Formats: sequence, structure tokens, C-alpha cells
Amino acid sequence: MNAPLLLDPDQARTRLAGLTVVDVRTPGEYASGHVPGAVNVPLDRLARAVPALREAAARGGVLVVCQSGNRSARACAQLAAEGVSAYDLDGGTSGWAARGHGLDRPAGAPAKPVWAMDRQVRLVAGSLVLLGLLLGVLIHPAFQLLSAGVAGGLVFSALTNTCGMALMLGKLPYNRGSACAVDMDATLARLRQGAGE
Repeated sequence: MNAPLLLDPDQARTRLAGLTVVDVRTPGEYASGHVPGAVNVPLDRLARAVPALREAAARGGVLVVCQSGNRSARACAQLAAEGVSAYDLDGGTSGWAARGHGLDRPAGAPAKPVWAMDRQVRLVAGSLVLLGLLLGVLIHPAFQLLSAGVAGGLVFSALTNTCGMALMLGKLPYNRGSACAVDMDATLARLRQGAGE
């Protein structure tokens, strides 16, 4: 597999007008703040957007964004497998904001930002490990199997570069709230027309 084409935040900012920017985070994360002009195509729905993204890539560059760069790298690999070339924003939205570049928020977005998915996964995984250890000490040692299961899941996640826990968390109401839900038909139409237009 070829490494994705990276653009650092400053390079991306200078080229932003000619790029179709696709944010692959959950709708809740997207609503918390995104690169200006970005459209939201959650990673688990990317396959449906491939034809529209192919059209966008033919018009100009496609820039894929997530929070830190992990999901966008997976999205770029998925697009490359479909013959669609895309840039990955180095450092993701976090890197963009760290360079002092502004973020947009959709109208009606919740006032309280949604935690980034990797932060949510760390909280849940850590809580399950602690719960398994605590129950193993207080109730029965067999509860420590919960901790072992989470550890095994994290190892599997690292080896396969997937995360089942993130997929499950992405379906929770605060990650897919109605105020920031993605209308995929409207998003695909916008991608076909040119997201920045």
C-alpha cells in the first residue's frame, strides 16, 4: 500500500479554495468544529460517497480530514483502493487548529463539543479495564477476564488498524444527534456540484 499524500495545515490552507474537503469523523465530532468548507462523510459511510468523490477528484484535489489523522489515513487508503487519489491532512483537525487556523461549526450545533472518538475509546476501554480489575478483587477473580478481553481487543485493533469500539461508540445518540445528522443525499449532491461552490 502506498502512503497517503500528506498536506500540512499551512499547505492545505493555501490550497483550500481548490480542494474538496471531506471530514470523516462522526457527525457530533464534525459539529464540534471542522475545517472551513468541509463536508461530513463519516468513515463508516465512505463507500457510498466513492462515486461522488471520484468526480470531485477529477475537478481538483480531495482533502480528507479527521481529528488526528488516523481515520483520514484509513479513508485515503480506502479511496486509493477504489482508484481515487486524495490528500490526508497531516495532524487532522487538531493540527489545523494548533496552527491557528479557524474552525467552522454548523448552525444549530450543540454548544458543548463532543469528545474526539479516540478520547471516547480511551475512556471506555480504560473504564472497562478498571471495572474488571475492581470486580475481580471485590467479587470474583473471573471478572478479570473483562480486563483481558479489552486488552485483547486493543491489541487486535492495533494489528488490524480497525476499532470495533469506535464503530459502536459512533452509533450513540450524542455522536449521531439529530441536530448534526448527515443527510447523505444532500452531501453527495454537494460533492457532485463542488463542495466549495
